[in-house]
Amino acid sequence: DQTYRYKQDAQDPGEPVDLIRVRALMIPPGIPDFLTRTRLLDAGPATLEGRAWAGRLDVDRVEVSVNNGESWEDASLEEPVGKYAWRAWSRDWDATPGNHILSVRATDSEGNIQPTDQPWNYQGMGNNMVHRVNIVVR
Repeated sequence: DQTYRYKQDAQDPGEPVDLIRVRALMIPPGIPDFLTRTRLLDAGPATLEGRAWAGRLDVDRVEVSVNNGESWEDASLEEPVGKYAWRAWSRDWDATPGNHILSVRATDSEGNIQPTDQPWNYQGMGNNMVHRVNIVVR
């Protein structure tokens, strides 16, 4: 049996990985600092954007947080271009000076939401936790 499986240890028969879990990713805004890789962004209007997908299901919602998940606001979703395709999303943000942790999560048509933290499994299969980007606005 060569299928990928969600296992808790090496002897666990596990459950087969049979679908793509809902996921959203953000295109990191700003410019990366060469040495620290911290993203740097000028204060003022910025557009946060990225892509979301859910395999055989539809992406129903994408939410963005600019305060490390303390609060969430809906992003705008573009129309799907086809079944199984990525779905583009965007959200305007008035970037204020300081350190920010930007986060994005998606919800699929069955109500599954990206987890804040990834549930552990033996081989790290199906990682779809909330995408976070550290950014310094100056």
